Amino acid sequence: MNREELGTYISDTYGVEPDMPWADEPGYEVFRHENNRKWFAVIMDIPRNRLGLPGDEMTDIVNLKCDPVILGSFLAEPGFFRAYHMNKENRITVALDGSSDEEKLKFILDMSFELTAPKLKRKK
Repeated sequence: MNREELGTYISDTYGVEPDMPWADEPGYEVFRHENNRKWFAVIMDIPRNRLGLPGDEMTDIVNLKCDPVILGSFLAEPGFFRAYHMNKENRITVALDGSSDEEKLKFILDMSFELTAPKLKRKK
């Protein structure tokens, strides 16, 4: 899945359009919940070597929140990395260059959406 396909999938699935909060980073798109403004996906373009990959050309990635219990198992998969520039215990980076499994990416995206969703308050 590439950047454009992921953006379209997020828009179609969750009804959310990206915002670009950093004027100096036009390649960064943030997808947030409408009601609590927490972000569940950030699409960025970064140099490949920041992920430990060869070369310094730019590549698209997405950062997602992930359950720390299963995060390690995804890191063994191609295209999945410790979070770039974020908390590495509960965030994961996924390459958008075709190297990651699309169904696994969608699974983590759904998890990120749920983990960042507003919590329902219980009545006492």
